[in-house]
Amino acid sequence: MSTTPPVLAAELAQAWADIQRYHPELPDLAAPESLIGESSSACGAELSFERLLHEAVHGIAAARGVRDTSRAGRYHNRRFLAIAEEMGLDHSDEPHASSGFSLVTLNPEAKRRYRPTMERLQRALKAHTAATAADTKRSFRGPAARHGSSGGGVRVKAVCDCGRNVRVVPSVLAQAPIVCGGCMKPFRIPDIAVAAAS
Repeated sequence: MSTTPPVLAAELAQAWADIQRYHPELPDLAAPESLIGESSSACGAELSFERLLHEAVHGIAAARGVRDTSRAGRYHNRRFLAIAEEMGLDHSDEPHASSGFSLVTLNPEAKRRYRPTMERLQRALKAHTAATAADTKRSFRGPAARHGSSGGGVRVKAVCDCGRNVRVVPSVLAQAPIVCGGCMKPFRIPDIAVAAAS
């Protein structure tokens, strides 16, 4: 089993902590593993520091109680844009018809501030991509792969012993454990959900 997903998850957690140094109100990242292998057309399909900073904008919006999206999270409104600008992200003048201000880019000051973080994360992403590309057809890729999903598909409820739950793509959970911050035990997909998916 490759250790790359846990390494990448650790780098994502460290990059998030680097963002928190400049934006202390940003909540902790509950499960960095959930970003690996997941895509979102509204937020950009490729995992990168820019995408992580985009997700941090949503985190600060949630912490402030600000509704920053509509249309099931696809349309990013001007409240999203205002927080994005605070965090060093720019957007063109006009919103996209379906995703609003979702396609943000790092401004020059943010690029300077986060350069070491971006370089570390980029190395981890390259290693992860190389390890994933080296997988053979005999490699176990999780339940989503068995059913023809790209990994960004249907999420199921995963639970921990203290009763908390998260929604996760099964193949992401198969890559590495996602640990609950409350009880420090791994989330798991209940047997009922696994039987229904089979």
